[in-house]
Amino acid sequence: MPEGDTVWNTARVLERALRGDVLTGSDFRVPRLATSNLTGWTVAESASRGKHLLLRLRNGDRAMTLHSHLRMDGAWRAYAPGERWTGRPAHLIRVVLRTARSVAVGYHLHEVALLPTAEEGTLLDHLGPDLLGADWDPAEAVRRIASAPDVPIGEALLDQRNLAGVGNLYKAETLFLRGLWPWTPVSAVPDLAGTVRLAQQLVASNRGRWTQTTTGSLRRGQTSYVYGRRAQPCRRCGSAIQKEDQEERVTYWCPRCQPKPVPPAP
Repeated sequence: MPEGDTVWNTARVLERALRGDVLTGSDFRVPRLATSNLTGWTVAESASRGKHLLLRLRNGDRAMTLHSHLRMDGAWRAYAPGERWTGRPAHLIRVVLRTARSVAVGYHLHEVALLPTAEEGTLLDHLGPDLLGADWDPAEAVRRIASAPDVPIGEALLDQRNLAGVGNLYKAETLFLRGLWPWTPVSAVPDLAGTVRLAQQLVASNRGRWTQTTTGSLRRGQTSYVYGRRAQPCRRCGSAIQKEDQEERVTYWCPRCQPKPVPPAP
């Protein structure tokens, strides 16, 4: 899943492939950028902010940023010149960047934009603290989540305005490990700071590798507790894992390990 760790890893791939090199060609297969040409620009940096990818470019005194978002199905791949592009079908290609030593190909990218680097804030300023950023601020993330006490904790963790980098996988796994029913109101979460801390730890634990695991196992079929395991037995209690829509996404949980809170007696 392209969550914070995957985007961070992708930024490193682009960094190794392109940083310091001059672009010898570019091909944008996005209508609004179809006539853009980055030939002659130097790749200064590849960075991530939550789920957003930022490729920063320079040409003399000018600085531009190529922004992209992977959402659920986007990806970047790097190839040697002349190497066959095997990442995805050709009709999904949205951006191609060429240098003397590498070709970077962006598949099924979303929210592709080219803008002055000084204006990155127009796309990023709404984001909460970045789970993998040098400026990660757990207290600020907790403050933002707590400011909407009636919102279900599952929705609050996915809201990138609260903290940037959690997706469906880490949401479901964090709530399982904390024993929280996904629809528990934020105000009823007993240790909100601990929940935020765990979410950050899970994302950070997979930084630098492509196999995402929350169980500690890298074996196929053993990498998650509840995510993607509908109707399979809970690894703790054996109950069947449940799956249900939550807003525009789905969530997974164990009905025994994450019971619905019982309202206090009147």
